[in-house]
Amino acid sequence: MVLWLGTWGYAIIVFAVFVVTGLKIVNQYERGVRFTLGKYTGIMEPGLRLVVPIIQSWNRIDMRVVTVDIPSQECVSKDNVSLKVNAVLYYKVAESEKAVLEVEHFGYAVSQLAQTTMRNIVGEFELDELLQKREQISNKIQQIVDKDTDPWGIKVIKIEVKDIELPEQMKRAMAHQAEAERDRRARVTLALGEQQAAQKLSEAGKIIGANPATLQLRLFQTMSEIASEKNSTIILPVPTELLEYLRANTKK
Repeated sequence: MVLWLGTWGYAIIVFAVFVVTGLKIVNQYERGVRFTLGKYTGIMEPGLRLVVPIIQSWNRIDMRVVTVDIPSQECVSKDNVSLKVNAVLYYKVAESEKAVLEVEHFGYAVSQLAQTTMRNIVGEFELDELLQKREQISNKIQQIVDKDTDPWGIKVIKIEVKDIELPEQMKRAMAHQAEAERDRRARVTLALGEQQAAQKLSEAGKIIGANPATLQLRLFQTMSEIASEKNSTIILPVPTELLEYLRANTKK
């Protein structure tokens, strides 16, 4: 009798250990992919779940958004300029069973696919387009990677091109180009200013020529402005008409 009770006691203890070992907790942001004798048998939702030891196994899949830093890639633009491009990738697992059944190490696979796609897309644009159309390039990479990872149950949310690193020679050439462009704009602005000033002076000359008294008023105004500056020397302009009159009388 003692032996019989002892046997049942051991059996109960073994069963209890068996059950406790098989209890698994799935967090709210996770899903469990369960296999029975190596065959996929369903998804384990969040909560306390039982996995039969030896017979069953499971994979824990994080369903949250994952951020992946895509390291700098050596790329060649359409106009044969060597440069380095890096980006950041945001994705999440949409279907946990596909992420386990269809691809090995889905995180590594997504990262490698994004790197390859980025190199290919960068090669389709010229340097000026790469610097000006980052958002367009990022969207194109995101669409291609999202389409290719769809059979894996992965949803690519966003890809952002972070930095485009140019060779030092190219940086210097672009700096010279920008400096020359600024100098050109300054010269054009100065020329426009001279043109407008000449136009206004011409209009003022026509007004003064129509009314000679205006020139005398302007002279008095100028003398008043000079006097207010406390200058010791004042230069008075002599009208050319007066010089011609004096020259004519002298000849006589």
